[in-house]
Amino acid sequence: MSLESALWEATRPAFRVRYIHDPTTPRLVPLYASYGVATGSTARAKLARIVRKAPEVVVKVTGRQRGGSHVKAHLDYIGRKGDVEIETRDGEILTAKEDIADRAAEWSDTLNWRSRPTVSSVSLIFSMPEGTDPDKVLGAVRALAHAELSDNHDYVLALHTDTPRPHVHLTVQAEGLDRTRFNPRPVQLNRFRERFARELRARGVAAEATPRRARGQGVAGSSMALVKLRARLRTEGSRQITQSDRRTNEQAIAVARGQDQLPPFVAAGTVRWREIRRAYEQTAAALDATGQADDRELASDVRAFLDKHQRMNATPEVFAAHHARRIGAEQSRAVSPAPDRPPKDPGRGR
Repeated sequence: MSLESALWEATRPAFRVRYIHDPTTPRLVPLYASYGVATGSTARAKLARIVRKAPEVVVKVTGRQRGGSHVKAHLDYIGRKGDVEIETRDGEILTAKEDIADRAAEWSDTLNWRSRPTVSSVSLIFSMPEGTDPDKVLGAVRALAHAELSDNHDYVLALHTDTPRPHVHLTVQAEGLDRTRFNPRPVQLNRFRERFARELRARGVAAEATPRRARGQGVAGSSMALVKLRARLRTEGSRQITQSDRRTNEQAIAVARGQDQLPPFVAAGTVRWREIRRAYEQTAAALDATGQADDRELASDVRAFLDKHQRMNATPEVFAAHHARRIGAEQSRAVSPAPDRPPKDPGRGR
């Protein structure tokens, strides 16, 4: 298997990919796909970023706003009520309350003919790790939005630097000029991640966009709502935990005690990780076969990466392993005899 074929097998996404094959080549690597395929030197660069742990971009849908008042409240939030600049598709800056209210009404007025509240806008967040230049993050999102959306959808951008991770809020008008609704699905979100990472690299920022399993990481299983709820509970200093975390802990304890089994998706992830490991091993072999010093060094890094990621642990599996260790330690203490104490010296203390 060639380097490109092996890398494609290791990094292809979980969703079903639509692709066209070259009829003159083996049906291993798509000629065109709804998911980016690295070829030639770009395949080596992509593999190097993965195994050398380049920062991963984050792109998430954070909400859908229904009606003018909801859109206005969201724009007030991302604009911090005038403290943060809101940049429009045309490069204008919205700061006045009247301008924000007009934009919210404009995005919603076209939907008044509908019989029930309809999504007026969709909000996304584009984030990078702490230490990334915020202006370059904003520039990358600006370029992405212009290329992907500007021909049909209106949108606004707002850069936030009030957290360690610089991030940009992108809010898109749901109704397009051709009446096409903006409703990003996994394929489009994956394309946004790829484009975001590419725009960052063009600005000198190391960035990659790969599936979690391609990096040896299991399913995180935390929605944006759950993350926000956990943060709010921590901020309030509450000892309360969410219902989701309580259920996960209860199941993990039952698994550790042998009373339950891990969810089926954990086993499926383990099988998929074996396939990915084989693909990476074949990639390393293909690199060694070239005889080039740089390729041999990259092959060594690939094997070091695999050594560090023997298993792909999902969140329930991590919880279960933690509780299994805790229960095992408690049982060991319970069966271990108490250490013999030396006899007390009757003359001591006189």
